[in-house]
Amino acid sequence: MKKLILVLLVAWLTGLGRTALAQDNSRLSLKDAARYAMDHNLSIRNAQINVADADQQIIERRAYGIPQINAGINLQRYLQVPVQVLPESFVALARDPVTGELPPGFSRKVSFFLKNNFSGNVELSTMVFEGSYFVGLRAARLYRQYAQKQLETQQQSTAQQVMEAYLPPLLLQENLKILDKNIGNLERLLYETRESYKAGFVEQLDVDRLDLSLANLHMERENLIRQYESALNGLKFALGYPVESELVLADSMTTLLRPMEEYLDGNITYENRREFSVANLGVQLSELNVELNRSYYLPSVRAFGSYTVTYLGDDLKNGFWAPTGLAGLSINIPIFDGWDKRSKVERARLGLELDRNRMADLQRAINLDVTNARIQYESARDRIKNQERNLQLAERIYQTAQIKYREGVGSSIEITQAEQSLYQTQQLFIQALFDQLTAQIKLEKALGLDTYY
Repeated sequence: MKKLILVLLVAWLTGLGRTALAQDNSRLSLKDAARYAMDHNLSIRNAQINVADADQQIIERRAYGIPQINAGINLQRYLQVPVQVLPESFVALARDPVTGELPPGFSRKVSFFLKNNFSGNVELSTMVFEGSYFVGLRAARLYRQYAQKQLETQQQSTAQQVMEAYLPPLLLQENLKILDKNIGNLERLLYETRESYKAGFVEQLDVDRLDLSLANLHMERENLIRQYESALNGLKFALGYPVESELVLADSMTTLLRPMEEYLDGNITYENRREFSVANLGVQLSELNVELNRSYYLPSVRAFGSYTVTYLGDDLKNGFWAPTGLAGLSINIPIFDGWDKRSKVERARLGLELDRNRMADLQRAINLDVTNARIQYESARDRIKNQERNLQLAERIYQTAQIKYREGVGSSIEITQAEQSLYQTQQLFIQALFDQLTAQIKLEKALGLDTYY
């Protein structure tokens, strides 16, 4: 009985641990969400496959210059030995010079083959010199770096997509918090107004106005909840997160904001932008492509050797072994190909020029991105300061209107006007906060900062 209780207790504690773990896993900060996407995004997995494929291309290219050894076995038995007919001159030589007769058993049908033919051989060949091999090996290694940079670019792009999907539900979550606060304040005011109405100090119209305002807030809250659920599902899709599973946002807009003044001036580090690094590697690959096509003008040299042992005989006992060995050198010297190689070199050079132009254009685009992102951030920063002051003023006006109303020196119309002004200012403040966070993320993206993964 004690053992059974112990087993049940362990199972219960284990279940609690799993439940707690599941709850922790469902609560994601922006950094956690970005890391989750790194492990579950299919585009990133495909980029990782490309890196692994680039590794194999290096091995494949390198293998071409390593000595190749092959062995073979050949077993052959003639079921009917091939025969040939001797020419008449051979027949004349076989005749007896005195009698002119042929030897006994002589036949013009002869065979130069034995029934059994068994051979085993080993061949060795290696590349001694080939200009394209060394250039191709360098290109394969550079392509591996290119694939790695593409993976990092995809990771950076995925992180940006996660951030863009994380912000809308975060904005709606902040709106819900403020709306719940407003509903609480209005419920307290409505309760006080109803009590005053019962005591005969206010009219039914005052109660109805507050009741209508509260009903509108509840309707707006229901609408925000539906929008929040829809935006949260969009975030789950961007993460590769199960749509049916619970997901809680651990961050808020204020926790994600950070000062960016140090990035508003100074030079741009283009290498922080992964697409710039990819373009730079693309130019280097094009340069190697020009060098590769030029290398085809050079001669190529290969060395080879083989050793073969052959058994010949009509049976497997009375035959004989015949060994054969050879070694050689093969030199290929290109002389004239109808200007095929020259055309390929020119095309490779034109491709290099295009890649350099694209890289210069990308550099100009990065300059424009950073400049606009800095301007947008400064504008959003100034706007949030103004909206913060406006919000403090609207809250003070609303509180004053409530005090005046409770003391009987204010009207319900003043309360309604102050209330509408407060709600509008709150929305403007939240939107300004959202705009500043969006501008911050755009500036980080323009500068290539990996802040969230």
